Amino acid sequence: MHRSKIALSLKPGRHVVIRFNQFSLARGTKPLFDATTFALNPGEKAGLVGANGAGKSTLFSVLRGDLHADGGDFSMPPSWQIAHVAQDTPAVDRTALDYTLDGDAQLRAIEARIAAASAAHDGAAEAHEHAAFADADGYTAPARAEALLLGLGFTLAQTREPVSSFSGGWRMRLNLAQALMCRSDLLLLDEPTNHLDLDAIVWLEDWLHRYPGTLIVISHDREFLDSVCNVTLHLENRQIKRYGGNYSQFEILRAQQIALQQSAYEKQQKTVEHLQSFINRFKAKATKAKQAQSRVKALEKMELIAPAHASSPFTFEFRTPDAAPNPMIVMDEVRCGYHTESGDVPIVEDVTLSIQNGQRIGLLGANGQGKSTLIKTLAATLDALSGTVRQGKGLRIGYFAQHQLETLRPDDSPIQHLARLAPDTREQELRDFLGGFNFSGEMATAKIAPFSGGEKARLALALIIWQKPNLLLLDEPTNHLDLETRHALTMALAQFEGTLILVSHDRALLRATTDIFMLVAKHRLQPFDGDLDDYRDWLLQHAAEARAAAKDANGSADGGQDSSQSRKEQRRLEAQERQKLSHLKKPLQSKIAKIEKEMDALQKEKAALDAFVADSASYEPAMKTKLTDSIRRQADVNARLDTLEHEWLEAHDELEQIG
Repeated sequence: MHRSKIALSLKPGRHVVIRFNQFSLARGTKPLFDATTFALNPGEKAGLVGANGAGKSTLFSVLRGDLHADGGDFSMPPSWQIAHVAQDTPAVDRTALDYTLDGDAQLRAIEARIAAASAAHDGAAEAHEHAAFADADGYTAPARAEALLLGLGFTLAQTREPVSSFSGGWRMRLNLAQALMCRSDLLLLDEPTNHLDLDAIVWLEDWLHRYPGTLIVISHDREFLDSVCNVTLHLENRQIKRYGGNYSQFEILRAQQIALQQSAYEKQQKTVEHLQSFINRFKAKATKAKQAQSRVKALEKMELIAPAHASSPFTFEFRTPDAAPNPMIVMDEVRCGYHTESGDVPIVEDVTLSIQNGQRIGLLGANGQGKSTLIKTLAATLDALSGTVRQGKGLRIGYFAQHQLETLRPDDSPIQHLARLAPDTREQELRDFLGGFNFSGEMATAKIAPFSGGEKARLALALIIWQKPNLLLLDEPTNHLDLETRHALTMALAQFEGTLILVSHDRALLRATTDIFMLVAKHRLQPFDGDLDDYRDWLLQHAAEARAAAKDANGSADGGQDSSQSRKEQRRLEAQERQKLSHLKKPLQSKIAKIEKEMDALQKEKAALDAFVADSASYEPAMKTKLTDSIRRQADVNARLDTLEHEWLEAHDELEQIG
């Protein structure tokens, strides 16, 4: 977590905390801001939204003092402490708890002075610093840091583990915890929910509601923005426009503005009519179930804000699936998990489930409980450890998971990927289909290697949609998608006529596309009788109970025999959990080490080959045979490195899902 102080003056008499006045800035030859003016007041919580590349992260760099205006000016209080989430985490041996405590620089400075005074045998100075430590709430700091980590999904045992033992996604959670620990006046959060599950997002929202400082957050999660923010800053056409209210209120205001423009109005009307016909059809079928009514409300809200997306780069829809079996899949006493060298490791046990045609199921539950494992078992990419899984005749599964993005061929174009699925289809028909996903013109025939994560996710979805599945299994489909693409996906899924099982931390998507929820908790699958608001309340209650249990486990030794037994049982359960995770992680860690060893050897060989091929002396007639062999070997090495990189990324993704 990086903190900086920007010594910029405010004009006398001004009470605005942050002010941009006629501010202009370019990156290279690209102007990002052109004489834009806006302000933020003390304690406001602002959502920063706009298309990818509009300059959101650049604005954060300006606020941190890393970039400066080309024209106009920017001012904020010079004494302000700024906290933001670091992008890199050192692989240190410090515990997660100590690493989080490092976020409170003031406490760390006092601790250093106490140590110095003690070493110098300066009793008066040491007493003074101990008093300062107490005034700075130093004695409660470990408990506060622990509460942050527990809220973000760490177990009590994990708070004592070294930072180096955590995978990439969990290290980002550590960086977030460190930023929240900072005594900041301004908190900058860039996509804070990307590495969090729904449980941790709900906890973070609750924490940010109580944060007393000023907040600016970049996010593609509309419900998160709605919950946390009371101001929206919209970046468009090199301007930053301030709207009072949360993201939904901003959409409505912007929709009203767009609706006044005749060019957008016609497209908006078609969008509204199309969605209205679906809402009417759905209302006729809706039961009085709380979840169904919640979905109707979500769809009506989508209709209201449809004009705000009239100028979206694209919309798409699922092709009508062929006839589907009923039931589609039946699971009978299934144990879902992994085969390892040390034996079977079950993740979700005793699953008995019949998936009926037309069901729309949202899977809820914390990371590591087994949602992805269950989805993989349903998709038949992971064999059941025991029990039976029966698929109905005519079942066509469309399965999306993040690690599948790495199976896309980087040197192939979108049209080549689609042509492999449809070798007998005319190229123009393939182009028309891809154009609906914003892969048009040269982009349809360009290599996908430089594509962004969002573009690759969009292509993966397009490939699934082409195959006309009657059962969609989607595991976090929105992770790399911006707000416009999420809206397009939500509209398409809401009108999908097949069966859907969805894992997502995007509550707007869950509300609008699913009718019932099932909960994966304590390694069991069970129905959840309620909507997402009920789930939020359940999570907050569960988190409070977990914190209370952790507090009891950390109680003093004079707590009696019950307390001692409770701590002993806690340690036993934590050791059991660590052993289970270790069994799962070990083969993956061995695989990663083996891949890295081969990659290191190939990188050295590649460097030597590159140097030889680049040397003009290698093109002498006497070197012709060696040069030809070297160029051929160079191609082989590059191809092997690409393959190993995909395997390395996939193994790391599996490791991170295990936690």
